[in-house]
Amino acid sequence: MKAAARLLLWAGTIRRDVHALYLAAHDPRVPWYVKAIAIVVAVYALSPIDLIPDFIPVLGLLDEAILLPLAIKAMVRLIPPAIMEEHRATAAARQRRTSRAGAAIVIGLWMAFAALLAWIFWPDSAG
Repeated sequence: MKAAARLLLWAGTIRRDVHALYLAAHDPRVPWYVKAIAIVVAVYALSPIDLIPDFIPVLGLLDEAILLPLAIKAMVRLIPPAIMEEHRATAAARQRRTSRAGAAIVIGLWMAFAALLAWIFWPDSAG
């Protein structure tokens, strides 16, 4: 199998697993702490907006190329295999693309960070 074909297969597997994590986060058989982390990972992965923008050299691709796949793999291991396989089958049938909620969360984080920076570095007019 050529490298490009393996990469596409891997990307499809990651996409399916992200959707399966989202589904598992709503499953009552999954522990609450796993649900909490799984929903954060899934929403971020499905968000069209990155926490670290891609135009930042090296760091921009770090989250998508290394951190996100590692987080997805870790979450998949925390969910019981039978439950994960069930949600993988459902995810493969649906193939979810993006999450508006994820985009809203990331935009909110960026706005909060910008507000914090403005508050820290804005000159004090009283002094």
